[in-house]
Amino acid sequence: MAGTRVFRAPGRVNLIGEHTDYNEGFVMPAAINFATTVTVTPRADRRLSVFSENCGDAIEFDLDDPEPRSASHWSDYVRGVAVVLEQSGRRLNGANLRIRGEVPIGSGLSSSAALEVASAHALLANSGHSVPPVALAKLCQRAENEFVGMRCGIMDQLISSCGQADRALMLDCRSLEYTVLPLPAEVRLVICNTMVKHELANTEYNARRAECEAGVHHFAQSRPNVRALRDVTLAELERSRTDLSEVIYRRCRHVISENARVLEAAAALEASDLEAFGQLMNKSHHSLRDDYEVSCKELDLMVELAGQVEGVYGARMTGGGFGGCTISLVKAENVEGFKRRVASGYEQVTGLAPEIYVCTAAQGAAEVI
Repeated sequence: MAGTRVFRAPGRVNLIGEHTDYNEGFVMPAAINFATTVTVTPRADRRLSVFSENCGDAIEFDLDDPEPRSASHWSDYVRGVAVVLEQSGRRLNGANLRIRGEVPIGSGLSSSAALEVASAHALLANSGHSVPPVALAKLCQRAENEFVGMRCGIMDQLISSCGQADRALMLDCRSLEYTVLPLPAEVRLVICNTMVKHELANTEYNARRAECEAGVHHFAQSRPNVRALRDVTLAELERSRTDLSEVIYRRCRHVISENARVLEAAAALEASDLEAFGQLMNKSHHSLRDDYEVSCKELDLMVELAGQVEGVYGARMTGGGFGGCTISLVKAENVEGFKRRVASGYEQVTGLAPEIYVCTAAQGAAEVI
């Protein structure tokens, strides 16, 4: 049909730096070769009709609705983006959107950000607007924060928008500046889906944010320049240990130590020191399990099984936690053996057959030509 265009945006895996993004810290994601595709066709009115091939479900709404509200439906991610784009002064034309997603939903690989970013590209192009990649990521984050109600940081939308093939990005979530880091050709990013997603994930995510904010409030009382845990050192945290509850202390310790691990991991990649990088991944998982308490028995089992396989540099949970996926850095020649051993061991213990994805780092959002 005349005027029809297609846009894709990738999901992501975070190599290290978990729950640091909303603390204005450092993260190291890579876009992956699983994407969400949005086909957009213009229409003459000011309505959006959105159809999901995955859900077999369609919904329609009016761009002139004076009080758009969340429907607690997958389409909120699309409608929220449309609302925020309009609020930013970019008047949108009506369109039919057809969505196809490859990013496994509920796996922690950021299917939501891929949907937001692909939809934003489609809606903007259909209306004759363009937005630079970082600014587009910020608008999509705002849509998820304000319309969907998920208080996510900027990482997912930014890597979906700005990712580079065969590269990871070390992103400073305060300045939004990033460093491009090489991923050696001899390793693969192997993502293991536990096939579980515990119901407490969203509520506990928001609780962790509140606990971090409580830590920031404590330090800001004596140091007004502290606006995030990014501004606190481990030495300062230790000096305040008796003034903090044990829970707040451990939440802060994870975030502050994780920021340090990301910086060390970047140096390790620059030096092609995969052994050091893998050790930092392992330490990250232990901190997420013990201090931040966002792991679960299935994630811990998956990481333990990965650590027993030859050719694995390191493994950790990735994403918000309480289920979803792990990420392992594996020598290419050991990938098939890894898949067999981990899948077999996991199914023996849990009765669940995991999905295992061998990924490469992919390019960020773009029009499909």
